[in-house]
Amino acid sequence: MTEVKIVGLIFICFSLLHGFVTALNCTSPTLEALFDGLEKEVFSKKTLRPVKYVSDTLNVSVEMTVEGILGVNEKAQSLTLIIWQVLEWDIAGLSWDEKECGTARVSVPREKLWVPDIIIAEFKDEDKSPQTPYVYLYNTGRVYDDRPLRVVSVCRLVIYTFPFDIQNCSLTFGPFLHIAEDIKMIEKLTAAEILEESRQVMQTRGEWELVDIKQAQTTLEITAGSYSEIKYYIILRRRPVLYVINLLLPSCFLIMVDLFSFLLPPHSVDRSSFKMTLILGYTVFLLIMNDLLPTTGNTTPLMNVLFSVSLALMVASLLETVFITNIQFSSSHYRKVPPWLRVFVLQYLAVIVCLPPKKKSNRVTVSLHQPATAMNTGFISLRDAQSMPGLPVTPPPDPILEELRRLSRDLGAIRHQMDKHFQENSTLQEWQMIALVIDRLLFGLYIVFFMFCFITIVVIWTQSNAYVG
Repeated sequence: MTEVKIVGLIFICFSLLHGFVTALNCTSPTLEALFDGLEKEVFSKKTLRPVKYVSDTLNVSVEMTVEGILGVNEKAQSLTLIIWQVLEWDIAGLSWDEKECGTARVSVPREKLWVPDIIIAEFKDEDKSPQTPYVYLYNTGRVYDDRPLRVVSVCRLVIYTFPFDIQNCSLTFGPFLHIAEDIKMIEKLTAAEILEESRQVMQTRGEWELVDIKQAQTTLEITAGSYSEIKYYIILRRRPVLYVINLLLPSCFLIMVDLFSFLLPPHSVDRSSFKMTLILGYTVFLLIMNDLLPTTGNTTPLMNVLFSVSLALMVASLLETVFITNIQFSSSHYRKVPPWLRVFVLQYLAVIVCLPPKKKSNRVTVSLHQPATAMNTGFISLRDAQSMPGLPVTPPPDPILEELRRLSRDLGAIRHQMDKHFQENSTLQEWQMIALVIDRLLFGLYIVFFMFCFITIVVIWTQSNAYVG
């Protein structure tokens, strides 16, 4: 019994040193005869790595084709794809004659063969791919394993330029356990060939567009050893038409309405109520469209910045309208305009906003009433005349003259009130002119600031959307 075991061990060692299997001999050109030979020479050794020597490295070629892009989850930072994975490797020493066995290729159950433990490193969800129980085995010993995969992979998404963003996600194919000395990953097709084939078989035409595919052969170095890997870079571009129509255009329309609301008279109360209604409508619009905006804690999209700036400008324009309206309706209670403010606003800012100050009138107002001392110099009372001998006695004043004096005093009082009224009216006009100049200046600043922000964001979007392979 011991001698039998020794002979068996010698036979196994001899087989490992001189080849995994030998050429198959079929008794007839039928599948039964072929499978009988495979059962004896191949299926019984499915637990062994199919190499000629233990120290040999098994080359596994991988091919990947993107068939569909199911979606991108910005919050979970994941990408969902449907791909076709093709693995090919050789069983050392296996061959058979096509005429003798009746076929050059046969499908065999997957569990009958040794299959490399190739996985995608970025997998983050349970594998829900359809099961394919068979692989092809060729008469040259070549194994062809083709199956579809539903890949939910981790992808670091950058949504700063949403909705004109381009994402670069990677899929890394490599063995789970075997190090590079046991299994070496090799490329079957070039990246250009994979991209062309993927575009031909692409089934989805949704939100994302396949822009490019790149590949690189890498080696993962860890404590246990080095692992051979092939990394594919999937470059995707978002189709922005939906977001431009549903988000950008309505927001721009509301901003334009708020912009042209400056043309309403500043003293009109309807202007402030109109702006308040516009802010309320814009807030409701943002709440409704909140589901279309991506949510992630990494970066804030430029579109969110644009919406925030637009809302801030609307609020600022409302506050400006409240300020101008307060000046228009309450300036009668203000003091006289300070000279420095009058010079700065009415002489300098007014020229900038194309509102030159009105020229002053050249008319001179002359007062016709005489001073009270001059009116009383020619009259002496009768008592004074009697106490002063030698002076002529003046007769009592004429009633008509007294009436004229009283009328002169009344006209002086009226003139004083009119001068005071005109002075207050002049102060009111100056405050209203200052309010008009400030309103025109803030209107210009509103246009400049919004156009600067909008042009900057558009330039950033344009540069980010121009992918250079």
